[in-house]
Amino acid sequence: MKKPLKIVVLAKQVPDTRNVGKDAMKADGTVNRAALPAIFNPEDLNALEQALILKDTRPGSTVLLLTMGPHRAADIIRDAMYRGADGGVLLTDRKFAGADTLATSYALSRALLKIGPDIIIAGRQAIDGDTAQVGPQVAEKLGIPQVTYAEEILSLEDDNTGIVVKRRLDHGVEVVSGPLPIVITINGSAAPCRPQHAKRVMKYKHARIPTELQEMDTDYTRMYQEKDYLKIGEWSVADVEADDAQLGLAGSPTKVKAIENVVFQAKEAKRLTSADADIDQLMAELIASHTLG
Repeated sequence: MKKPLKIVVLAKQVPDTRNVGKDAMKADGTVNRAALPAIFNPEDLNALEQALILKDTRPGSTVLLLTMGPHRAADIIRDAMYRGADGGVLLTDRKFAGADTLATSYALSRALLKIGPDIIIAGRQAIDGDTAQVGPQVAEKLGIPQVTYAEEILSLEDDNTGIVVKRRLDHGVEVVSGPLPIVITINGSAAPCRPQHAKRVMKYKHARIPTELQEMDTDYTRMYQEKDYLKIGEWSVADVEADDAQLGLAGSPTKVKAIENVVFQAKEAKRLTSADADIDQLMAELIASHTLG
């Protein structure tokens, strides 16, 4: 008999840095988030798909999305629910603001201790920071094993005591195993996430966190109270019993000194013919400049 799983997917709402325009940076060197659309971090979608695959093979399993951010970050929880997740929790509090990876991983680990999942799955890294540190730091703070650069979850013991994972590395593939509970970070080379399901969109489109509910009318409030599946968790610092000194700017030893918008330009160009003399001259110049050799 296969035991059901409690799976948590760590995800982040990020500015879409893949289409950066001239207004993407402010005068002080910080990111102008208002000029960039907010999206579901791409590799976190790969992580969500791995969680949903596990859910499909284990009847009774649940998939929750955990994210930290402002109230608008609840959008990616709804997105995950449209794709197959069962719900989610938004960590939101002014005391979380300005967190680096260390403070972020601490806040997430406090929430995970409250949830108590069997498996924690996250994208390898977020496109707005590219540090790939939060997943491993969460594992360290929880004191549990971790598997990084994962591409596919190959098998899981029926009693949820062990898991086998395929990792995609620069020079090949590695298959590893580990005990549960465990943190797994997923590469962008993993299976893409399934699309939103129309019936789930209709079912969960009114899902809200309590703060969003304050903006709704009385009829909606009544519907929200009658249908538990529309309730998205909203936790503050007090809810996860976190230490203020380890949160936000106070708990972030990493400080950004400056951000530069670099535009690459060609310094000079040289037109060559296919003559042996031109090729020999080019090779000599490349060797002299240590570009080759």
